[in-house]
Amino acid sequence: MRLIILLLPWLELFTLIQLGVETSALTALGYVLLTLVLGMLLLRHQGLGMFQRLREAQQGAMPGRQLLLDDMAIGLAGVLLMVPGLISDFAALIVMIGPLRRKLLRWLGGPPPEVSAQYRDPESGGRTTIEGDYRRLDD
Repeated sequence: MRLIILLLPWLELFTLIQLGVETSALTALGYVLLTLVLGMLLLRHQGLGMFQRLREAQQGAMPGRQLLLDDMAIGLAGVLLMVPGLISDFAALIVMIGPLRRKLLRWLGGPPPEVSAQYRDPESGGRTTIEGDYRRLDD
C-alpha cells in the first residue's frame, strides 16, 4: 500500500506527460484546468446541498446514513477531480457513479450500505421519536 502511495504522483505525472505527447501540451494543460474547475464546482454544489439538508434536519427530518455516505463520496470525487492526473480522474468517475461505487465496495469486502427508513408519528407534528431501554453501567 505504501508503494502505491509513493508511486501515485509519479504515475499521475507520467499519464499527463503521455497525454501531452499524444495530443499537445496545451490540450493536457486545458484538461487539467477543466478537471480542476469541475472538481471545484462539484464541491460547491455538494456543499450547498449539505447546507440544505442541515436546514431540513433542524426542522426534524433526519438524513439517512446512505444519504450521508453518498454526500461524502461525491465530496471525495470533487477532491479527486481537482488532483491533476488521469488516474485520480478515473477514480473520481468510479466514485461518482453510485451503483459502480457500491459494487466496488462489496468487491473490496466492505460492509453493505444500509438504507435507513425514517419513522414519523403523524400526531407528533413530524418530529421523530426514538424509543428504547437503557441501563447505567456505573450503578
